[in-house]
Formats: sequence, structure tokens, C-alpha cells
Amino acid sequence: MATYRLHPLDKTDVEPFPISERLRSQLHYFAGPPDHPAAPPDLKPGEYWFHIPELESYLEQGAFSVISPLDLANATEIELSEEQEALLQWLVTHEIRHTRLERAPG
Repeated sequence: MATYRLHPLDKTDVEPFPISERLRSQLHYFAGPPDHPAAPPDLKPGEYWFHIPELESYLEQGAFSVISPLDLANATEIELSEEQEALLQWLVTHEIRHTRLERAPG
């Protein structure tokens, strides 16, 4: 059940993407860092930006890597879930880079 929606701020003609609580907690795996040169300069709390070439790479590989702060020398590769893959496909298909997360009405 979707409890959140991801609203595209740079593609206002695209419908928001429904986000579960679980996927909401995983957005930071896919979002770019706010201090990256390609990040929007006015990124606010609750907003995320995505680097499309990186997302395309995750989709091509079917996985992404996570580095634990406790073990910086080793990365763990995690297979994309169906929900994660659907989100990345939505972002890539519509070339969405800047989003805002909001609680779904109801």
C-alpha cells in the first residue's frame, strides 16, 4: 500500500509515483548527494535528485552497491526488488531528476 508519493518537480506533466514506507526508507540508495555539482542548487528537505546515467546502470545490472560505514573496504551488491526497479524505470523513462516526497492523501 502506497503511503507516499514522489512528485516530479522537473516534469510537472508526469503523475506522481506511489511509494511504500519501505521504498521511502530506501530512496537514499538511489538519490544523488546534495553537494554533487549536478544537484539542483535549491534542494530542500524532502526533495531528492537523481543522476539518470547512474540509475540506468542499476537497471542494466539489476543491482546496486552499498558500502557499510563499518566496512568501507567492501561493498555489498543488492539485487533490485520489483518495487525499486519500477521506481528507477519511472525516473529513467520520464527523465526525472528532481523530486519531492509527500505523504499520500487519505
